[in-house]
Amino acid sequence: MKTVLLILVLLGLVGAGVAAWLAFLPNTPAAEEPYSVRVPEGTSFEGLLDSLESVGAVRSRTSLSALGNVTGWDEQVKTGHYYLEPGMTNWAVLDKIRKGLQDPIRITIPPGSRPERTARVLRNQLGTDSAAVARLLRDPAFADSMGTNVAHLHGQMLAETFDMYWTDDAETALRRIHERYDRFWTPERRAKAEALGLTPDEVVTLASIVEWEARKPEERRRIAGVYVNRLLGRTSAGRMRLQADPTVQFALMEEGGEPRMRRLLFRDYAYPSDYNTYRIDGLPPGPITNPADGTIDAVLDNEAHDYLFFVADGSGGHDFSRTVSEHNAKARRWSQWLSEQVRQKRAAEAAGAAP
Repeated sequence: MKTVLLILVLLGLVGAGVAAWLAFLPNTPAAEEPYSVRVPEGTSFEGLLDSLESVGAVRSRTSLSALGNVTGWDEQVKTGHYYLEPGMTNWAVLDKIRKGLQDPIRITIPPGSRPERTARVLRNQLGTDSAAVARLLRDPAFADSMGTNVAHLHGQMLAETFDMYWTDDAETALRRIHERYDRFWTPERRAKAEALGLTPDEVVTLASIVEWEARKPEERRRIAGVYVNRLLGRTSAGRMRLQADPTVQFALMEEGGEPRMRRLLFRDYAYPSDYNTYRIDGLPPGPITNPADGTIDAVLDNEAHDYLFFVADGSGGHDFSRTVSEHNAKARRWSQWLSEQVRQKRAAEAAGAAP
């Protein structure tokens, strides 16, 4: 009898030891960074194990599988994104996933984006339905629910890095991004806008044009100053139309079906659109893109000068002018330079194609 009891005790101890080994065995390999694992909706336990193995997050699939079967946690896989730290035990891994203790993903919305690009970013980094994002950005009811309209909504999706959850849907993601707009407009910034005689939305609209124009960050305040001079009539020339090429590009892409930006032709400047600032007075109906913080601040703190014109200088920057005659001379030189570049390219292509 004593022998039987001893055997049972030993078996119990062995079983407890095996259970402890399964549960508390460090099973996530050493690494410099946590392992990132995404678990789509409807993933089975075997599918989870496949995902963990594919990113190298487990040493022993067998021990993890055994613990899942013993505890019943193999039936409790939760959708989400998880970071698994090196050295985690089987217990810690499965406990985190069965409880759905997700880790956020860092999403960066770049400045100078169109709605389609924002939708792609959310799809690629968050898995959000890009069609749903694009649809919401053009939904008047959705825009109204956030205190704005469709013309201004995307421009208020200010460029920034956000922490979001992989299971966030399109509406949740967009509301999270838009929350920052009101926070951005501090009392100091609102006071600067008021001093210019502009509303925050008007500042963002002007900044969206500067965003497309300024390839060099150090030029943003000067370019903003040119447009403020034209818009508010700060020079002896008085008020002028903005005549901003980016607004023509926007109209051609948004309303004219152009797939991408291209060199503008003379006829393009007559394109009939409320966004074409060669045809309308003042600002367009809304932003043409989402500007960076620094670009909005460049408008609020625009450079005081008497420039009214600028033209590309071939280096990514611009050459500024005060008078039409000065500007036209520089524009002709720029056009001649572009034509020469095209001529040289065609000549090189012809030479390369020759037998």
